[in-house]
Amino acid sequence: MPTDATVMGREVAAEALAPPRPIVEFWRAFRENRGAVAGLVVVVLIVLAAIFAPLLAPHSPIEQFRDFARRPPPFFKDGDWRFPLGTDAVGRDMLSRLIFGARISLFLGLAVMVVSALIGTALGLLAAFAGGIIDVITLRIMDLIMAIPSLVLAILIVAVLGRPSLANTIIAVTVVYLPRYVRLVRASALAEMQKDYVTAAKVAGAGPVRIMLSTVLPNCLAPLIVQSALGVSDAILEVAGLGFLGLGAQPPSPEWGAMLADSREFIQAAPWIVMLPGLGILITVLATNLMGDGLRDALDPKLRRG
Repeated sequence: MPTDATVMGREVAAEALAPPRPIVEFWRAFRENRGAVAGLVVVVLIVLAAIFAPLLAPHSPIEQFRDFARRPPPFFKDGDWRFPLGTDAVGRDMLSRLIFGARISLFLGLAVMVVSALIGTALGLLAAFAGGIIDVITLRIMDLIMAIPSLVLAILIVAVLGRPSLANTIIAVTVVYLPRYVRLVRASALAEMQKDYVTAAKVAGAGPVRIMLSTVLPNCLAPLIVQSALGVSDAILEVAGLGFLGLGAQPPSPEWGAMLADSREFIQAAPWIVMLPGLGILITVLATNLMGDGLRDALDPKLRRG
């Protein structure tokens, strides 16, 4: 009869030999990329700052302190510690506007990514499974969208929709980035449809909708997740570009692109007003791209190190 110690030893050995859970395996592969981990940390900090903006910001982002207009950060001459990053041209606290601006920029980036991914996935799957004229029409429309420079197309869509607003910005940037999701999902679905497990599902009597959603789509998620992560940074850049041109968020909204547009005339007289929102965009986009690279490496076994 085996003793309790022997049974416990066998259980420990079995656990040691068992394959790691998918989440654990994914994290091990992800953390091998130090840049991706650093990007994840920065993104988490920015997200937390955006969520808790009312608690972290020392002032309202639209409150004006006229007596402290264009006050530099406190580590420069004439700075004031009540405004840790200085004030803008009308005396609004830069730190507060940056924190609340992170909320707007992240919301717009995530909204564009979610809407683009959902619509693009639906159109990509439809084109792959329907084939024929539907596939041709879908691809030609996507080619037409991609043939126009992204910023020019976004400006055109905002102009057609009318008054610039956050909703119109989301619609415009969603249309601009829709083709990348459609083409990615279509290509992935066509590749998966040639595999044996799809043939087995058809033989077993599964309908096309079930095959599309339950069999093929889950196997297309890895590249879609990577593209979605990278799409957030692209959307933030595009939204900032529209804001800089006055076609995105409107003053006094503390959107980073609009902040750049409002302060470009002070690039020499008060450079911190221009530099800080630009750094906010740079750091957020860079961190998101690093995290996206880590997701790509972790989700694709061919790219894993070692």
